[in-house]
Amino acid sequence: MTQDLTKWVTWREIHAQPDIWRSWGATLDVAGLRAWIAAQSFDEVWFCGAGTSAYIGDIIAASQKGTRSVPTTDIVANPAHMLAGANPLVVSFGRSGNSTESIGTLDALDALAPDAPRINITCNKDGALATRTSRAPCQVIVLPDATHDAGFAMTSSFSTMLLTALALFDAPSDFQARMSSMADQLESLLSQIAVGSRPERAVFVGSGPLAFAAREAALKVMELSAGQMPALWDSTLGFRHGPKAFVTDATDVVVFTSPNAPTRNYDADLAAELRAQFPNAHVETIGPGGDIDIAMPFGTAWAAPLCVAVAQVRGVAWSDALGLNVDDPFSGQATLSRVVSGVQLYAVAS
Repeated sequence: MTQDLTKWVTWREIHAQPDIWRSWGATLDVAGLRAWIAAQSFDEVWFCGAGTSAYIGDIIAASQKGTRSVPTTDIVANPAHMLAGANPLVVSFGRSGNSTESIGTLDALDALAPDAPRINITCNKDGALATRTSRAPCQVIVLPDATHDAGFAMTSSFSTMLLTALALFDAPSDFQARMSSMADQLESLLSQIAVGSRPERAVFVGSGPLAFAAREAALKVMELSAGQMPALWDSTLGFRHGPKAFVTDATDVVVFTSPNAPTRNYDADLAAELRAQFPNAHVETIGPGGDIDIAMPFGTAWAAPLCVAVAQVRGVAWSDALGLNVDDPFSGQATLSRVVSGVQLYAVAS
């Protein structure tokens, strides 16, 4: 790579993730939080957020039975329908903890499910998710300051909030060792990712949790390119049912591959089919034994941040190649902002 990308804070935040994970693995009180969860009364676990924070919930819910991903955008838009008769443990994710939908969800819970236990996972010690009180039982988990990304794109905030929630609900007995192992793996991966020439468009697909890792990967490319690079995501098997029409000769297609049978067979079949049908497109597999070989000893949900890191790195390089401000790709446009603004909240009747 001939570009000097270290000038961008987003690039530095991506590469800070291994050290953040090691430190956080030694800090988070997983046993104490697990004991608190066990003492609560609830019917199911809801993972709630908007945008990337919602995709965290998608990844976890695809791997953990008895859980659901319920975007805050859905709760705020239709609170009575979503919360009527519900008795969830609500796990909220928020980098800033101050998005309109995060606040609107807290309002809806206070009005319609005031006793529902809550866990707020946030990167901002001063945001509403960290500071607002309620009568409901609540745990607030504030991640290290370094995860409160200064760049537009969520990078270390995404990965560390995801791994934190997995620690609580996948319940590894070796969280510190696991985080250290993953940090080593990411460190090695970051030194190996080839960027190559910028394609006109990108596709990311996968199965189970990796389908939603693909969703986050596609979002990173679109955000960092300020929409100049269209990017699509889908599940491995779902991609053939229409979305494959998106592929052209100038498309990069990335298949996140599972280590598990029969899933890995479907992933491999799609990659082979796309290579045969689109010989001029760039089709790449990322996963165990793939073109980018990523071991997944802890399962595909835990591997999601490793897969997404490839899109983070390339997204920065492609954004820089487009001449954009990587840390604020929409600078001067006033269309998208780091913390979503412009949403009017309306009162929720209790």
